[in-house]
Amino acid sequence: TGAVVHDIQNVAGRRNPGVQLYLWPSAVQGTGAAAEIARGVAALDRDERIDVIIVGRGGGSLEELWAFNEEIVARAIYACKTPVVSAVGHETDTTIADYVADLRAPTPSAAAELAVFDIQDFYGNIGQYRMQMNRLMKAKLDIRKQKQEYLKRQLLLLSPQSRIHTKRQYAADLEERLRQQMKQQIIEARHQMEIFAGT
Repeated sequence: TGAVVHDIQNVAGRRNPGVQLYLWPSAVQGTGAAAEIARGVAALDRDERIDVIIVGRGGGSLEELWAFNEEIVARAIYACKTPVVSAVGHETDTTIADYVADLRAPTPSAAAELAVFDIQDFYGNIGQYRMQMNRLMKAKLDIRKQKQEYLKRQLLLLSPQSRIHTKRQYAADLEERLRQQMKQQIIEARHQMEIFAGT
């Protein structure tokens, strides 16, 4: 019922409207408060729906915060398999719960900031990831196309048709050179005969 609960609800709702919060009502000061807090931590740790536990309360005097210094609370937090964020009091307040928790938040509102995923950041990052992924995919496709073109050229060069064409061209070139040489020899032979005939 305190301001802490409303602060956590407001911050969590702003960061991710779809988040589900489970509240374990407990006395946070006075006789029996430490046992209630420890029972709550243990019960939430057994609940498979819970991703993170915030153990918190607003600020107060050392006596008012004392339940979070009790051994039973420290042991309950330490035994948790679920991550625990300690958010007891204000920035300057320190309790044993802060030392055994997985993370200490300076205030309950800060605990909600740390515990709840910011969906708006996520949506903003999706656009960047999509552009980066498209760039990488285009680069990969370009490399594949280049490789495909190279292999296509290699296949054309090594294909039987291409080899036959190359051999035919070579044979045609040889034939042309032979024809030119024969023509040249005939010209030279005629020239020689003309010289002998003129003598």
